[in-house]
Amino acid sequence: MLAELRLIHITQLETTPPCIHTTSVVTSSEVMAFDKRLIVDCTFNYIFIEPRSYKSGFRCEAKNLSGEAVGKGKREGLHIDKKSSGGAVGKSKREGLYIDKQGKWRSFEPKKLSRKPCGSLRGRGWKYGSGFVDGIFPVLSPIALQILDFAQNDIDPNQLWGSLDTLPASHTTWDDIINVVVQLRFKKKWDSIVLICEWVLHKSSFKPDVMCYNLLIDAYGQKSLYKDAESAYLELLENRCVPTEDTYALLLKAYCKSGLLGKAEAVFSEMRKYGLPPSAVVYNAYIDGLMKGGNPQKAEVIFQRMKRDCCEPSVDTYTMLINLYGKANKSYMALKVFDEMRSQKCKPNICTYTALVNAFAREGHCEKAEEIFEQLQEAGYEPDVYAYNALLEAYSRAGYPYGAAEIFSLMQHMGCEPDRASYNIMVDAYGRAGLHEDAQAVFKEMVRMGISPTMKSHMLLLSAYSRTGNVAKCEDIVNQMQKSGLEPDTFVFNSMLNLYGRLGQFGKMEEVLAAMDKGPYVADISTYNILINVYGRAGFLERMEELFQSLPTKSLKPDVVTWTSRLGAYSRKKLYKRCFEIFEEMIDSGCYPDGGTAKVLLSACSSEEQIEQVTTVIRTVHKNMKTVLPL
Repeated sequence: MLAELRLIHITQLETTPPCIHTTSVVTSSEVMAFDKRLIVDCTFNYIFIEPRSYKSGFRCEAKNLSGEAVGKGKREGLHIDKKSSGGAVGKSKREGLYIDKQGKWRSFEPKKLSRKPCGSLRGRGWKYGSGFVDGIFPVLSPIALQILDFAQNDIDPNQLWGSLDTLPASHTTWDDIINVVVQLRFKKKWDSIVLICEWVLHKSSFKPDVMCYNLLIDAYGQKSLYKDAESAYLELLENRCVPTEDTYALLLKAYCKSGLLGKAEAVFSEMRKYGLPPSAVVYNAYIDGLMKGGNPQKAEVIFQRMKRDCCEPSVDTYTMLINLYGKANKSYMALKVFDEMRSQKCKPNICTYTALVNAFAREGHCEKAEEIFEQLQEAGYEPDVYAYNALLEAYSRAGYPYGAAEIFSLMQHMGCEPDRASYNIMVDAYGRAGLHEDAQAVFKEMVRMGISPTMKSHMLLLSAYSRTGNVAKCEDIVNQMQKSGLEPDTFVFNSMLNLYGRLGQFGKMEEVLAAMDKGPYVADISTYNILINVYGRAGFLERMEELFQSLPTKSLKPDVVTWTSRLGAYSRKKLYKRCFEIFEEMIDSGCYPDGGTAKVLLSACSSEEQIEQVTTVIRTVHKNMKTVLPL
């Protein structure tokens, strides 16, 4: 066989290390670069390709010019140039076929790779101040691997520092330490990062640069230790290191995570003080921090300010806004942002398309999600597991479990291996449709494939059987959960409470509540909402009121669901006066009604005069609110 394989070795450019035993200042480090080339020259005579979806005894075989069989390789769509007698083999466009939910054949054309090697680890790369390209990981030396293995375990700080003290003060050691810290960040080992960075700053002979400070600020921010992050920033300035935009981005995220928006705004003034206008990196960090801190409204305001300040939004900015609207079930707004993005000549990436598919998936708009999925391919991206999972979710939410199953088969046919999330979505899809046996079959298949079910996996299976009222099976799932080493949490017990309540098994409800009171499982407001709703619907008003009055002793505050459930109990008995009294208590407590509250109040009315009174009161309450209650 005429085949030659030449592998060009990986070349790694050393980062410029900090000075050792000197007082000179280093403000940055070089980016680690990797150069990997794989050149394959191979001449084929002909090749037979067996379709993946067709099971037969036919075997895929390739031969070279001399008639010898060629070993197995990566499957590609190939065709023979009939114009040449024994010439080169060219690539052809391979089409993937599947049957859609209408029973029609559809095709998917594989496009170019959607991301570079390691790019599937989306969102885990070091984005701020590391000197490494997001998603590209440095190769660790044997010494670095030993440090990593030692540091990622919970160990005594003095023991770790003592081990680091034995390392030679060299350029190689510095590279190893920084590489280890970056790897620890991927694993979210914030305590270990703090220990190593503190050793570099205060116990070693190294002169730290801005990268080290940035990693430390990030670790403190992730631990919600904003004061320590501030101290690291001030120490950076004292040591005459020049802060970068990444430094301010990390400081912003630390403040947002701790809910300190005033301090976050002060970061912009600090940047201008040092002549750094806020860039897209800083604004993105601010928006990201606000979203993760549960303040999406403020994130929208910052996005508009970003445009007013003539700071051009990046692809990451638009993607975050699409995610924001998707999670708020505002797919129309997500699409508006997407259209604005393209009108500004900002090219969407695969993450952007996936976010938009997710936005429509959450609302069950499977046809629109499929349309965006096709646009993703037309843009030249090959769908990855995240994109397929988003499309799976669309069919699941829309109530088409078999449509989701077709997408699941399609992704396997196209060479995209399902992950744990894929199986969880399929369990949920069958569970929503009441097909608990199919949900169980998918769960077992996940285990057979070597994927360990998580708490969420068990919860989805529990929900599937809960919908059918199968108490015995639900209890068995909880027991299996405990046997596998997963301790049931409050959400699991709330699900069992809801199941017992729907079936009228009040004795078992009280047993679960008593077990939660004893600990270690803490009852939350959702627990009491379930109990108040169940007893209210059953007409046990005294027990319902007893549970409601006990909330202050549990350090729990009634929310709009609590008040509405309590109102509903009296509304069913047409006790309008009592409903109005409870409604006034609700307003006085600072809890505002929603659409469900209005419907419950209106259902208690028995005359036009009462309806007019309820309508006037609710409109008055919502007069100064942004969202007006539809009546």
